[in-house]
Amino acid sequence: MRLTDLSTKTSRWFDPNAPLSDIVISSRIRLARNLAGKKFITKCSISEKKEILQSLKEVILSLKSLGDIFFIDIEHGSTIERDLLIERQLISRNLASGSGPRGAVIAQNELFAAQINEEDHLRLSVLAPGLNVEKCWQRINEIDDSIGEKVEYAFSSKYGFLTACPTNLGTGIRVSVMMHLPALKMTDQLKKLFDAARDMNLTIRGLFGEGTEAIGDFFQISNQVTLGISETRIVEDFQTILIPKIVEYERIARDKLLVQEINLLDDKIARALALLKSAKLISSHEAMFLLSNLRMGINMGRVKEISIETINELFLLTQPAHLQMNKGQTLNPEQRDILRAETLRAKLN
Repeated sequence: MRLTDLSTKTSRWFDPNAPLSDIVISSRIRLARNLAGKKFITKCSISEKKEILQSLKEVILSLKSLGDIFFIDIEHGSTIERDLLIERQLISRNLASGSGPRGAVIAQNELFAAQINEEDHLRLSVLAPGLNVEKCWQRINEIDDSIGEKVEYAFSSKYGFLTACPTNLGTGIRVSVMMHLPALKMTDQLKKLFDAARDMNLTIRGLFGEGTEAIGDFFQISNQVTLGISETRIVEDFQTILIPKIVEYERIARDKLLVQEINLLDDKIARALALLKSAKLISSHEAMFLLSNLRMGINMGRVKEISIETINELFLLTQPAHLQMNKGQTLNPEQRDILRAETLRAKLN
């Protein structure tokens, strides 16, 4: 499997036919695990990191239940290759910018990824399109059990799974749902959402996780607490209460725009479409912002001539690493802005 094979297509978790996919882009569950008797990564020597990498790599690649999977050597990968995997939500910025032996095992369908020697020895992730938190939990629980039969995890009867960061102690679970919330932003209701999330021990991050801004009105909502609450309770709350409530708020905001601000809405969508179809230079940030408005217009029935599949594809193909990978060369910012504009004009005209 070559990364160029991934760079030319839309990720499987970007499926417009998934549950609530007009607002909920994808669901993900991540588990943090460490090996018993081994130091945490920050205390490991190069040889110890290499031993952990080799051990976990062999175990994960041996699991037949994972289907078609492949290993990526992050330590020796290029910057573009690492950035491509970040853009496709398959590795973290922390793994990409780390040091020493580290890697990732990734499913060809991009719905599973295992990061080795990130902040913890092992970070397992399962993704699914739309609101599918329960499906993710069932899948990752099976994978975690299979790996746990072959290695011994660091575990305490008092604290649960032992992790490098205290916020992951206990279950080590992080539920994360990516949502598109343009109407809440247009109606100035995001602050209320952020305040409510804080009260419910939720974290709201940008498109590419911790430390990133909400580009294109995409937000990742995840749990903060992992100690003292069961995995099934966290999963159930996300699947049946928390995310459906946010979806409801976004739908109310969209209905409000259609009734009270229809001219403002149509103008924002029309301007986005005109710029995307005609721009000669366009930055990644501006493209995401304009594609977000166009995506809202399609899902609200205001744009008929462009498919949601095309927009979802462009969200990925216009990212910096995707442009360079598909061009086959490193590009400076201006060259990327030119190529991005060309790509958008070709797809939308």
